[in-house]
Amino acid sequence: MPNAPEVIEEMLHNARTIAVLGMSDKPTRASYNIGRYLHQQGYRILPVNPAIESVLDLKSYPDLDTAQAAAIEQTGKGIDLADVFRASEHVPAIVDDVIRLGIRYLWLQDGVIHDEAVARAEAAGVKCVQNDCIFRRHTAMRD
Repeated sequence: MPNAPEVIEEMLHNARTIAVLGMSDKPTRASYNIGRYLHQQGYRILPVNPAIESVLDLKSYPDLDTAQAAAIEQTGKGIDLADVFRASEHVPAIVDDVIRLGIRYLWLQDGVIHDEAVARAEAAGVKCVQNDCIFRRHTAMRD
């Protein structure tokens, strides 16, 4: 099923705090460059990667739970959007966390697809995009 343009627009307009799951500290990786771009566009970025301590002078969190706690501590509100740069097999567990933590939006980057987990997230009220690039969609919206 294609991603609904109105959902994409809502996400990009309403989300202010974005957890980037699988964000790398390597400038050659898409997750690094897209996380940097979102940060430059004024979004609050919370890198989530247990293998790194920081990236772009931002503290990296080992999991979505600690990132959510940090977002609440910093802003009084939690994460709005989870942007996933992880392999598709990790999506069901991520969806469990997104639902449990009350995160409103889930974005699965290019090549990240899990129809069953996305259907479960949507049934729980989470708006989802899968197999699409948030950078590409954001820049197209700005044009």
